[in-house]
Amino acid sequence: MKPKRRDFRLDIIVLLGSITAVTIASFGVYRAWQGHASMAAFDLAVVLVVVAPVVYAWRTGDSLRAGNVLAAFNSCATFGACLMLGHTALTWTYLVLLTNFFIAHRWVAVGCNVALIVGIQLMPGFFHDGVHAISVFVSAALITAFSLIFASRTQDDRVQLERLAAIDALTGVPNRRSMERALGDAVDRFQRGECCFGLVVLDLDHFKDVNDQYGHAAGDAAIADLASILRFEMRRNDQVFRFGGEEFVALLQLDNTEDLERATERLRKAVRGALRGPGGRITISLGAALLREQEKTWHDWFSRADAALYRAKSAGRDSYVIADELF
Repeated sequence: MKPKRRDFRLDIIVLLGSITAVTIASFGVYRAWQGHASMAAFDLAVVLVVVAPVVYAWRTGDSLRAGNVLAAFNSCATFGACLMLGHTALTWTYLVLLTNFFIAHRWVAVGCNVALIVGIQLMPGFFHDGVHAISVFVSAALITAFSLIFASRTQDDRVQLERLAAIDALTGVPNRRSMERALGDAVDRFQRGECCFGLVVLDLDHFKDVNDQYGHAAGDAAIADLASILRFEMRRNDQVFRFGGEEFVALLQLDNTEDLERATERLRKAVRGALRGPGGRITISLGAALLREQEKTWHDWFSRADAALYRAKSAGRDSYVIADELF
C-alpha cells in the first residue's frame, strides 16, 4: 500500500469531528439517562452527520469536499445553538468562524461565516442592545478577515513549498521524489488497463572527465543543457526527471517495444547532436524498459531499465539497450 501524503486539513477534520462527536454523544447519553429519548435521538443524528464527512475524508483522502460539508454543517448547527441558547452561544460561534478556514476552502469558509454573521444579526432579541450587536458584528468580521488573510497566505506558501520540494533546483525539471510518485501512478494506471508506459534511464558519458578537466561549473552547465534538450524532446504525455547527479529518467506513454526503441534512439540522437561542453560533444547512454504486467511496483520496472543502462555503458557508451533484449 502506498503511504498517504501528509494532509493538514485532514488532521484538523479528524480532530474537530472526533471532539464534536464525543461531546454531542455525551449530551445524548445524559439526555437518554434523563428520559428525554427524542432529544437523545436528535443528538445521535447530529453525531452521525458529523462523523459521516470525517469517515469519508479518512477513507478517500478527499479532505476538501468533506471539510466544505463539515464547515456548512458546523455553521448551521451554531446558528441553531444561537436560536436556542441566545448570546451565550457566542463563544462557540467565534470558534466555528475560525475553524471553518482550517477545514474548508477559504471562499467556502467566507460564505459560511458571512451567512452565520448575518443570520445572528437578524435574530430578534438576541443582543442586549445596539452596542452589543455592533460589538459582536465587528468581532466576527475581524475574525473572518484575519482568518481569510492567514488562510490565503498559508495556501500560497504551501503551494510554493510543494513546488520547491518537487523541482530540481539546477535543471528546473521534477526531481526524484516527483519521479517516484509519477512512476507509482503509471503502474497503477497500467494495472487498470488505461495505457502503456516505457521507462528510459540515461546519464552522461565520461561525466567525471568533464568535472575533472573543466570544473564543476562546466559539469553543472552540461547537466542543465541536457535537461533542456530532454524537456524539448518530451511529447505531450511524456515526463522527464532528474534522478540524481548526471542521471535522468524519462517516462514515456507508448504501446510497444518498437515505439520505445524509436523513442530511445531519438533521445540519443537529439543529445548527441545538440549537447556540447568545453571539450566538444557530450553523449549519453540509455537503458529502457517497457512496463510489464507482472510488475506491481515501479522498483522492478526501474531496475530493469537501470540494468539496461549499465549494459549500454559496457557496450561502449553513446548507445542504448532495451531491457527485453537482455533475456
